[in-house]
Amino acid sequence: MSDKMEQILDLVSELIKDKRTNDKWSAGEDWVKYSGPHFSDEEYRAAIEVLLSEWLIFGKNAREFENQFPQHLGKKHGCLTNSGSSANLLMVSTLTSKNKLPEKFRLNKGDKIITPIVCFPTTINPLIQNGLVPVFVDVELPSVNLDLDKVEEVLEADVNREIKGIMFAHVLGNPPDMDRLMSLVEKYDLIFLEDACDALGSTYDGRKLGSFGLMSTCSFFPAHHMTMGEGGFIATDNRRIRKVISSFRDWGRACFCNDLKPGDVTSGTACGNRFNKWLPGCPEAVYDHRYVFDEIGYNLKPLDLQAAMGLQQLKKLPEMDDARRKNFDKLYQIFKPYEEYLYLPKATEKSDPCWFGFLLVVKPDAPFKKEEFVRHMEWARIQTRSYFTGNALYHPAYKHIACEHEDLKSEFPNAHVVTLGSVFLGTFIGLTDDKLEHIKNTVDFFFSRIDKE
Repeated sequence: MSDKMEQILDLVSELIKDKRTNDKWSAGEDWVKYSGPHFSDEEYRAAIEVLLSEWLIFGKNAREFENQFPQHLGKKHGCLTNSGSSANLLMVSTLTSKNKLPEKFRLNKGDKIITPIVCFPTTINPLIQNGLVPVFVDVELPSVNLDLDKVEEVLEADVNREIKGIMFAHVLGNPPDMDRLMSLVEKYDLIFLEDACDALGSTYDGRKLGSFGLMSTCSFFPAHHMTMGEGGFIATDNRRIRKVISSFRDWGRACFCNDLKPGDVTSGTACGNRFNKWLPGCPEAVYDHRYVFDEIGYNLKPLDLQAAMGLQQLKKLPEMDDARRKNFDKLYQIFKPYEEYLYLPKATEKSDPCWFGFLLVVKPDAPFKKEEFVRHMEWARIQTRSYFTGNALYHPAYKHIACEHEDLKSEFPNAHVVTLGSVFLGTFIGLTDDKLEHIKNTVDFFFSRIDKE
């Protein structure tokens, strides 16, 4: 490293450390954010060093991240991509490959996939975008996870075996009963696609969430357990599937140099056989393998500087995960006195969630509406979020599917309660004791007025 580069990086460290030293927060004046990045100077140094190296695209840092991260989802292999939503799109699209996958892993247009009707949109969008048919089930309360009784009813009614898989996200890090879920997957020979975007660090019966599905995904959006600005990951134990994922991510390219030897091809390629007769449609042509395409793919690669930040974030995961669990416990004590009005989150038996957030659902018979509570919290400059879509079929994007149902409210009653009543707060490491005290005072004041009415 040159002296000038070292000076630049040292100045970056000095700037960030000064900024952190001067950070101040005042209750009622500054926002209590529900989440955000937990960066020190290391992430900035790593990113700037990559940027100044003039290597911008997927490279050595990205490949190193792909080597290190799969274990965090209990898997052997994986692909880094540019967002968690892209990860879900790649996970589903991979199973539409007609060239590289055995029949048992293939999904065809019209195949049906069970999914909860309360979700994040980019959990269900890849199903629709790939010509698959989502089979919606209601959720349980208070967990808001998919209702396994409803899942079993749907599977028993599927006499023609049109349902080929199941896809869902663990709700803010808390899984459903995975023993029962996996027994249904095995009994009905389903493909399980596991959205673990909100569940990094969570376990069920000592096993990492993300390890149960044929593939699993994770998100590195700034609100998530760790971040590289934007980013996502698809993990699997199957090496062949991993190659197909990377092909779909990299334009559908047949070449696998980014798997084994990312970087400038002027120094050679991974296969050492770049120019050959690769085209079945024109067998006499000698063609560059980097421009042979096996799949109808996308360009969903991340930047190498994102991966450089991600490698630094991995070092911080233990402390960030520990903070989420501790902050969840503190929030539970704040809200427990008001349990008569609220469904409070509880860990599924045998699970140890690394909570993405603290999910509340206002009970239908509560003497206030969710929006009153939300306005009160936001007035006190405490960030809140609804639980994503509520009932997804209430949204304009899905009206073509909603019209197939006679009465969404009666068919999915718990989803209706969640739509009207869900709100969650953050649990991340930036939620310090002074901010938690402000939350407690704000919550207590709200309910003191309710109790007097």
